[in-house]
Amino acid sequence: MEKSCTLLVYFDKATPALANEIKESLEGNDVELKIEALKKAIMLLLNGETIPQLFITIIRYVLPSEDHTIQKLLLLYLEIIDKTDSRGKVLPEMILICQNLRNNLQHPNEYIRGVTLRFLCRLNETEIIEPLIPSILSNLEHRHPFVRRNAVLAIMSVYKLPQGEQLLDSAPEIVEKFLISEQDHSSKRNAFLMLFTCAQDRAVNYLFNHIERINDWGEQLQMVVLELIRKVCRTNKAQKGKYIKIIISLLNVPSTAVIYECASTLVSLSSAPTAIRAAANTYCQLLLSQSDNNVKLIVLDRLNELRISHREIMVELVMDVLRALSTPNVDIRRKTLDIVLDLITPRNVDEVVMTLKKEVVKTQNLEHEKNGEYRQMLVQAIHSCAIKFPEVASTVVHLLMDFLGDTNVASAIDVVVFVREIIETNPKLRVSIITRLLDTFYQIRAARVCSCALWIIGEYCLSLSEVESGISTIKQCLGELPFFTVTEEGEVQDSGLKKVQQVNSTTVSSRRPAILADGTYATQSAALETAMSPPTFVQGSLSSTGNLRSLILSGDFFLGAVVACTLTKLVLRLEEVQPLKVEVNKASIQALLIMVSMLQLGESSVLPQPIDNDSRDRIILCIRLLCNTGDEIRKIWLQSCRESFVKMLDDKQCRETLESKAKAQISNAQPDDLIDFYHLKSRKGMSQLELEDEVQDDLKRATGEFTKDGDDANKLNRILQLTGFSDPVYAEAYVTVHHYDIVLDVTVINRTKETLQNLCLELATMGDLKLVERPQNYTLAPESSKQIKANIKVSSTETGVIFGNIVYETSSNLLERNVIVLNDIHIDIMDYISPASCADVAFRTMWAEFEWENKVAVNTVLQDEKEFLDHIIKSTNMKCLTPPQWVVLVPQMGISPHLKTGEVASSNPVRSALEGECGFLAANLYAKSVFGEDALVNVSIEKQADGKLGGYIRIRSKTQGIALSLGDKITLKQKGGT
Repeated sequence: MEKSCTLLVYFDKATPALANEIKESLEGNDVELKIEALKKAIMLLLNGETIPQLFITIIRYVLPSEDHTIQKLLLLYLEIIDKTDSRGKVLPEMILICQNLRNNLQHPNEYIRGVTLRFLCRLNETEIIEPLIPSILSNLEHRHPFVRRNAVLAIMSVYKLPQGEQLLDSAPEIVEKFLISEQDHSSKRNAFLMLFTCAQDRAVNYLFNHIERINDWGEQLQMVVLELIRKVCRTNKAQKGKYIKIIISLLNVPSTAVIYECASTLVSLSSAPTAIRAAANTYCQLLLSQSDNNVKLIVLDRLNELRISHREIMVELVMDVLRALSTPNVDIRRKTLDIVLDLITPRNVDEVVMTLKKEVVKTQNLEHEKNGEYRQMLVQAIHSCAIKFPEVASTVVHLLMDFLGDTNVASAIDVVVFVREIIETNPKLRVSIITRLLDTFYQIRAARVCSCALWIIGEYCLSLSEVESGISTIKQCLGELPFFTVTEEGEVQDSGLKKVQQVNSTTVSSRRPAILADGTYATQSAALETAMSPPTFVQGSLSSTGNLRSLILSGDFFLGAVVACTLTKLVLRLEEVQPLKVEVNKASIQALLIMVSMLQLGESSVLPQPIDNDSRDRIILCIRLLCNTGDEIRKIWLQSCRESFVKMLDDKQCRETLESKAKAQISNAQPDDLIDFYHLKSRKGMSQLELEDEVQDDLKRATGEFTKDGDDANKLNRILQLTGFSDPVYAEAYVTVHHYDIVLDVTVINRTKETLQNLCLELATMGDLKLVERPQNYTLAPESSKQIKANIKVSSTETGVIFGNIVYETSSNLLERNVIVLNDIHIDIMDYISPASCADVAFRTMWAEFEWENKVAVNTVLQDEKEFLDHIIKSTNMKCLTPPQWVVLVPQMGISPHLKTGEVASSNPVRSALEGECGFLAANLYAKSVFGEDALVNVSIEKQADGKLGGYIRIRSKTQGIALSLGDKITLKQKGGT
């Protein structure tokens, strides 16, 4: 059993010191050797060794030493050793220690006096302390504050002993007189703490007798005053008003620690608008004045709590909170934006958006490592503001369109998605957005941004000039056609560049149409044999050639298919707005030439990878449409696509509304709850703040905010039986899981007629769990019970196991130890993860980055895809990012043919008739652990021919533990019966 000590000392058990060596060093005259010997003796004692023969040696040779280090180590040694025998009586040799302690308390050196007084605070033996009380009291008048402050603590520890009031019954009166006359802040703090702990009424009287000077007290004393106020207000809420006045007056002190505690105390004690507003203002001041990023993050957490409980007050301070964006730390900026976005109202939206615009402009001028990430956050914030308040979209959309060519692809994608949504929801901005987009299209560098921008051009270029400008812009960005030519010398040449490279070692094929004898057309191929190695193609940079041309020449034929679709839409719309058929035919021929050139490039051996089948089929479909267009096809291409996008936006808005309603706190009052009527109350002697507090309390009672109905069934599920009913000792545990620790409240019942001695609950853990404290021994009377608490720290989201046994001795046979093995306690991963939301782009990014994957095969008796998905969501405590009323329909097991290997299907919805039969389903699930870990799940299932469900559930995470634990949970739960 480890012994208690206020000092933690590292001990290397591989090199134990011998008691004789320590004894020889202690008996010598070398001070350094004595110090080392004392340290070794202390380490041995802390690790369970018993060295009784050293005590007399230390009394003779170490006790008289005047060295301060030796005296400090000596007090540690005296703290560790056993000072009582087996019967609880003080050992006779401790009388020698008493004399030494008395001498130290009267020592001329203030350090010796101070450390001795501090040592006395850790003694529990009344026989040792009683003869020292006069010396302790005399130190209250010592000239040095170090001695006086420790003397007060010693008096407090003596008074708190079981027989302390008999030993020193006048301690509160002595300390109160000392407090009145003392000038040292630390000594006053200790004296007030003693009164607060042992004589609360005296502390309260002192506080109100000297309340006019409270702002001049030191920081340490003011902190104890706040602690006293919290304690008094919890026990006597009627006196809360006069104490809140003290707290508000302390908000003006210079100490930042005190004003932070004042604000926290105000929030915990009062819900009056005046008090909450004062606390919020204090937090905002700390947020701007403190340079430590950790302090800023803590203050932002407190402001976020106020946002949840007192949103109407926080709305007034939104601009003050927004000033925290001046901090270069990305985490602080992200947290600030999260708070601000929920506080936006029609009154402050213009100011907020103006500030965000200024921050966006700053990211252009400043070179910072994470400027791109910060700009992406700002774009998302502005996007959110513009969706909630469409009237501000016109002030920001054109500024953001300057970032379509941003080198940070994620930021550029956010901008183009924002533009796509605004152009639909704000029809008045359509013309200006299209004009700006066509002007800046050549600056776009990312293929995904180009694809979205092309879709916008194809859908929203409606007038004749816009359609013609759209076609012209695409042609300029594609450059000269064809994309390559083969010279007679066997050289591959980019038609748009002047760079040429010899085709080494390949076969160059050329195709041309030929007319057969019956008048039909066929393709005639001719092959020119050269060497065997494939050619390499020299590409230009995006700056030296059109952006679309460079991206297509890099092998991105998905973008080529998007170009073909956009040109098809523009030509079809040109037929509606252009009266001259010649111009329409000309545009159609140019579009066909572009598509044929892309097919020629994709089917040639110029590029390392040929065109994929899906992109090829898509381009061929566009060619056929331009050659033969019907009214139904025209309607699908020019109307249905836009209608689907509008439905997607409506569904997104509906989901956000449902989520906000789900987050809203639902409070219900019981029919027989008491409601006090504010206007019928007596207001005599009540301040305005007290009146406000009464009103807020009444409102909370009326809305049921004070009533928190616990889930009794859930509590019962957390009670685990550890032993059998027939065991002599019955034990059961109530498991409480907090964020970073687990508390086991174990009830132990002695079912025998004998007294159980040295009963000990021994626990051990497996996984990332760690016991905080060592078990203690207890004595259990016949048929009595005992509550034992055990704390266990959790360091990661991983399923852990707690196991152990109960060891005890019976009064009839003390030599035999009995052991009862306990049932294992399995800590569920579901206690550490909670549903969370993330953007589709963020999900894809994390899916590509996370290296740990667990693939679980679907094995279930359920036969309905949606029912199985709901069961997995409920079992894993995750959030489905794919909306419930939509599913992702894809060709094979939920994996899109356009995705790279290992990517998952997008959660962007495709309409499916869930009421009918659906053969395939793919959905993305997401959760976040209390440790900040992300858990990603992709469910891809299909209904097989026999009616059963098949497929896979893939889990990805940054750490191995969460992937394995979630996989085990899904394997256990997916059958649907448990």
